[in-house]
Amino acid sequence: MPTYDEQLRALEEQLRRDDPGFAAAMSEGTPRSPREYRRRNAWLCMAFGLTALGMGIAIGHGLLIATGLVAAGAASHLLDPQRGRRRGKDTPGNGRSTPGTD
Repeated sequence: MPTYDEQLRALEEQLRRDDPGFAAAMSEGTPRSPREYRRRNAWLCMAFGLTALGMGIAIGHGLLIATGLVAAGAASHLLDPQRGRRRGKDTPGNGRSTPGTD
């Protein structure tokens, strides 16, 4: 049975592999949000999609409306907080254990 220190080291190594930027920021004392909670690109995609959709409706251009709908739909998929859970990835809080911590 692994000791508490070994479990912490294993968890630290897994964190370094999964999100090296977050691990480096934690060791420097300037934490940033984990990758699962950073959604800047999703919001930019949503803004683009809604802008394209609005412009397409305003000028009556079907291809622009379709582009806006597709971009907004893709962005809403990126904003889904449980998308990793559906694919079976180890995301925080999905109930799956980390190897070596049983």
